[in-house]
Amino acid sequence: MVNIVLHEPEMPANTGNIGRTCVATGSVLHLIEPLGFKINDKMLKRAGLDYWDKLDVRTYVNFEDFLAKNPGAKIYMATTKSKQTYTDVEYEDGCYIMFGKESAGIPEEILLEHKETAVRIPMLDHIRSLNLGNSVAIVLYEALRQQGFKELKLEGQLHKYEW
Repeated sequence: MVNIVLHEPEMPANTGNIGRTCVATGSVLHLIEPLGFKINDKMLKRAGLDYWDKLDVRTYVNFEDFLAKNPGAKIYMATTKSKQTYTDVEYEDGCYIMFGKESAGIPEEILLEHKETAVRIPMLDHIRSLNLGNSVAIVLYEALRQQGFKELKLEGQLHKYEW
């Protein structure tokens, strides 16, 4: 299992999309307030479709509350400011991967405390960042790949035909 942490997310559609990805992968979603929307926001539910009620989602009043309620958590910080890429590390079962808010990312004060576990997604120099939902999917699926996609369905089947 992998834990996804969103630090002060601002856009309900992104969080709903990420929630759906968490349901599909058996990941827990951790939301650190303040949020830029209400948990019952219709855009959030719309993006998460009918999966939101299946989501294990936990909220925290701030980063300190998150740390207090998850002592000893191994946290990887996804940031455009890191010197290593998301494929340079080995993600442990039960690890946490944290992403910052859409407009500013993770505060630098927090990043300084997690320099060794900060990771980035490579991209062209003139691009500021990727969409938050896309970033979560990229890093989460790398962590799951490293863990052998435990408990995930690895084969699909056609509806009308046989392979």
